[in-house]
Amino acid sequence: MNKSKILLAEDDETLAFVTADNLNAKGYQVILVNNGAQAVRSFETEKPDLCILDVMMPEKDGFEAAREIRAKSKEVPILFLTAKSMKDDKIEGLSLGADDYITKPFSIEELVLRIEIFLKRRYVDLNRTSGIIQIGSYTFDPENYQISGADGKQDMTQREAELLSYFYKHKNQLSKRSDILIAVWGKDDYFLGRSMDVFVSRLRKFFEKDPNIKIENVHGVGYRFTAPE
Repeated sequence: MNKSKILLAEDDETLAFVTADNLNAKGYQVILVNNGAQAVRSFETEKPDLCILDVMMPEKDGFEAAREIRAKSKEVPILFLTAKSMKDDKIEGLSLGADDYITKPFSIEELVLRIEIFLKRRYVDLNRTSGIIQIGSYTFDPENYQISGADGKQDMTQREAELLSYFYKHKNQLSKRSDILIAVWGKDDYFLGRSMDVFVSRLRKFFEKDPNIKIENVHGVGYRFTAPE
């Protein structure tokens, strides 16, 4: 039986019960809460392997809960539950560092598939480069999600580390948007593409003190990561 621990934050009692019941039947250990404040507290005490957060919740919404959870852990996968019509919710959630979103109404099979993808990526990450990497004046540790440079050592999110690993493997080459999305996010999707742009901006900030390292936007095509050999 799968004993991975899932934090599910959903204030719709019927949806929460049905979802939790089905996930428990699949072998997951579900921690069920009905507001964002409880989600943050449960994250601290239960240390789940993955978080599923509804956007619209009382006390603290899913966005605020995600901010606080992400501040405590860079690694735990976060999946948002969003309304079909709320495009801005998807973009904001992904920009906060969420790994993906699932649109209501959804099937349990779809949800379980997403969960399995992210749990596997967390423990067996095929995209990350192993070993310490020198990138210009910076030292990148992809295994521990850290980068060191003029500002000292900085922690990265798992997604930032995966994206930088991809760029490093394709250094000085043109990387197509669709190729990056499929390799790092698992699918080519408009909202994930918007999220990718946010993550690229974050990576640029890590390297802003080294003018020899650039992530150039090739309009309509993708990105080119250039760094000294």
